[in-house]
Amino acid sequence: MSSTPTPFKVAAVQASPVFLNKEASVEKACQLIVEVGKNGASLAVFPEAFISGYPDWVWVLPAGNKAAISDLYADFLASAVTIPDESTAQLCKAAKSAGIYVAIGINERNSADSNSSVYNTILYLSPSGEIMGRHRKLIPTGGERLMWAPGDGSTLVSFDTSLGKLGGLICWENFMPLPRMAMYQAGVQLYVAPTWDQSEAWQVAMRHIAREGGMYVISVAPGMHKDDIPDKYDYKNLYPEDKVWVNQGNSLIVDPTGAIIAGPANSVAEILYAEVDLSTIPTQKWMFDVAGHYSRPDVFDFGVKG
Repeated sequence: MSSTPTPFKVAAVQASPVFLNKEASVEKACQLIVEVGKNGASLAVFPEAFISGYPDWVWVLPAGNKAAISDLYADFLASAVTIPDESTAQLCKAAKSAGIYVAIGINERNSADSNSSVYNTILYLSPSGEIMGRHRKLIPTGGERLMWAPGDGSTLVSFDTSLGKLGGLICWENFMPLPRMAMYQAGVQLYVAPTWDQSEAWQVAMRHIAREGGMYVISVAPGMHKDDIPDKYDYKNLYPEDKVWVNQGNSLIVDPTGAIIAGPANSVAEILYAEVDLSTIPTQKWMFDVAGHYSRPDVFDFGVKG
């Protein structure tokens, strides 16, 4: 007879990185990981591109402003992470010290190839201080394509942990039905969604995905103030004067029924906490299991090219 899962706490870390500064962003992440551990959570989820910042200039600068974008890309690349490197070693040490799982958004340098392109990546760390794996965003959206290279199916993965099945997608990947199906087929129970999207429509999508997949969803955006961007990056002056928060955050945690159980946190740096009880998942999936009895394999074929 199987034992009933023990409830545990998860954390959505709504915080801004130290913009395009890898060393300082890693140090800040490590401090936040330790804080989450001290507050009794078993999993910390960080925003998209936390190390070392989301390239919001792609939505502000005209694509034809090659000089400005090239200079920004040079700093963007220099502040990116190689897996593994000293930055990942520090993060692993913090995860081990806190004794928690970590899912953190990073800008990942393509060290195996040219060393000059960047992926938008989720890095997964274990409580033992090991790198479990990564997921690279399949397709950057709109202007993001100027900064990030596309990932592939090989990183559409999930991880067996002592908490449950862990996996997720980045930002608008979550609007793509097929990558979501890959996560559902993998049996994900703890679904992380690092993002830059702060909209009400995004919150609705997170509630839908939680109910569709019958799982807990932890959605995290940075909550980034205009003052978090150093003055040397003068593109910040192109924002409207009244736009004090470049990203308001609106991070939230959703249960398998689609109910919000923490957040949304608006225009503030805050760590959201919520209790997770995986025994609630079967109570949802007996009715609707999108990758199980609702999948209709006699009608549909589905597969991922790794």
